[in-house]
Amino acid sequence: MKKVAIVFFVIMCIFACFTVNASSATVTEDETTSELIQIKEKGAQELDDYIKDYDNNESYGWTAFILAKVRFFSIPCCFIGIAVGAIYQYVIGIRKIDVRDRGFLLIISFVTIFVICQVLPLVYAIVVKGFAS
Repeated sequence: MKKVAIVFFVIMCIFACFTVNASSATVTEDETTSELIQIKEKGAQELDDYIKDYDNNESYGWTAFILAKVRFFSIPCCFIGIAVGAIYQYVIGIRKIDVRDRGFLLIISFVTIFVICQVLPLVYAIVVKGFAS
């Protein structure tokens, strides 16, 4: 009886995840298109701001823009990598020494990548703006 109740509960949860509210599904194509255009314009404006910040030098502006994006997106990627490394080290590595070492190396690698990705835009800005002026 407990198994039937658990299976029923799981099936109800799955159906609840895939139900769609009819009023929210009536988004028109114009609204979607305008949102995409706004996102594109925002990205172009941000790139223009970086180019202006670096004395209208397009290559310096592009590099700063890319480094800012790398800094932003490295946070979740590195946290996921650190979590995987912790699982390898502390959960799977309890019984296997080589897996524990692999987890430790993953943690050290992702922490190093995280620090580099967070510090590199600052160093770039100091070096380029410091030596250029």
